Amino acid sequence: MVLDKLGASLKDALKKLAGKTVVDRAAVEELVRDLQRALLAADVNVRLVKGLSEAIRTRSVEEQPPKGMSVREHVLRIVYQELIRLMGATTEVSLQPQRILLAGLQGSGKTTTTAKLARFFQRKGMKVAVICADTFRPGAYDQLSTLCRQIGVTCYGEPGQEDAVAIVTRGLAKLPESEVVIIDTQGRHALEKVLIDEIIRINDVSRADRRWLVMDAALGQQASEQARRFHEAIGIDGVIITKMDGTAKGGGALSAVSETQSGIVFIGAGETIEDLERFDPDSFISRLLGMGDLKSLAERAEEAISEEEVDVNSLMRGKFTLRDMYKQLEAINRMGPLKQIMSMLPLGSLEVPSDAIDVTSTKMSRYRVIMDSMTPLELDDPNLISGSRIHRIARGAGASPEEVRELLKYYRMMQRALKGMRGGKFNVQRMMKRFSGMQ
Repeated sequence: MVLDKLGASLKDALKKLAGKTVVDRAAVEELVRDLQRALLAADVNVRLVKGLSEAIRTRSVEEQPPKGMSVREHVLRIVYQELIRLMGATTEVSLQPQRILLAGLQGSGKTTTTAKLARFFQRKGMKVAVICADTFRPGAYDQLSTLCRQIGVTCYGEPGQEDAVAIVTRGLAKLPESEVVIIDTQGRHALEKVLIDEIIRINDVSRADRRWLVMDAALGQQASEQARRFHEAIGIDGVIITKMDGTAKGGGALSAVSETQSGIVFIGAGETIEDLERFDPDSFISRLLGMGDLKSLAERAEEAISEEEVDVNSLMRGKFTLRDMYKQLEAINRMGPLKQIMSMLPLGSLEVPSDAIDVTSTKMSRYRVIMDSMTPLELDDPNLISGSRIHRIARGAGASPEEVRELLKYYRMMQRALKGMRGGKFNVQRMMKRFSGMQ
């Protein structure tokens, strides 16, 4: 994924500092050099890297550690805060009626992002519509209307019509009841005058409340110039970074927000219409440094798991059946890709290999298939599953008896873990408070 290497480099730099017996000017200077190498290798703007370096040097020398905090912890805290500042201010996403104008070059992912945004606001309970004002790219309307049909969102467009300003004008007139209207504009291969002139006129006629720039994570150092030109034209007040699940360095697009004097609003990290993540600088840096993001994980779990599906009180009393485990696997599947979920856990410097995560995802899918071959009685009382039942379940699921036994072993491990959590008074809120205390 984008910035995996940056995250590993930053963690190595902080780990080196944590291993020092004395944290003095020399130690801080070494840390700054390590951070500079990591950020520049990830394509972060040189000017921003220089500013971050000076801030860390100055604050580490001039500020006194808070009471009860060691010098080492104080420096780590400063690095954490300055990295968050590097990401720009948190851009609020209003749930009030609004018009959102999307800008960006061709290939940045505007059309897909338009549909993802529509889905985001739809899930918040708002009535959403989109307008396809991309008259430059063949098939733009067909692509957007197809995506919108999948989620039941109105898509207005006029295939064959070349006047994008007129399309937006007529579209807004026909969508008076929509609370959120998202306008997908044309993009070109380069920043041409005709592109800038058109988006200025669309901004004027639409009276957009939000003007968000959609940027490809692979754009690199060119991102700053693109952001500056669009900002000068229409006043960009938020940035959406796409294709964050690729292998690009990503630092150029992330640091380009400084050119718009705004912040990152969303990050797109997947191909499905659900793969749009609300950006929070604090959470992003926490995950980058291996500190996890329990807040976002809790929010995802809350959306994916209903009280009717999982009786938490029953689980904590020790009642945990295969049926409960099946519901958990279904919920995890709805929460998103397993790699994203793993990145939200506070794993510190522990690196989980991608192939191990892929194997785990595959096994989860196999477990659900195997449980589909069980009877209701077996799901409620796994102790009934003996040798003959194992072979019957395996035949029904197209699996081997060893896979069924492996599933039962996994179930017993989960059961023991729940009992341990109950005995140890596991407290997620306490864990979250511990990590947020770094701010």
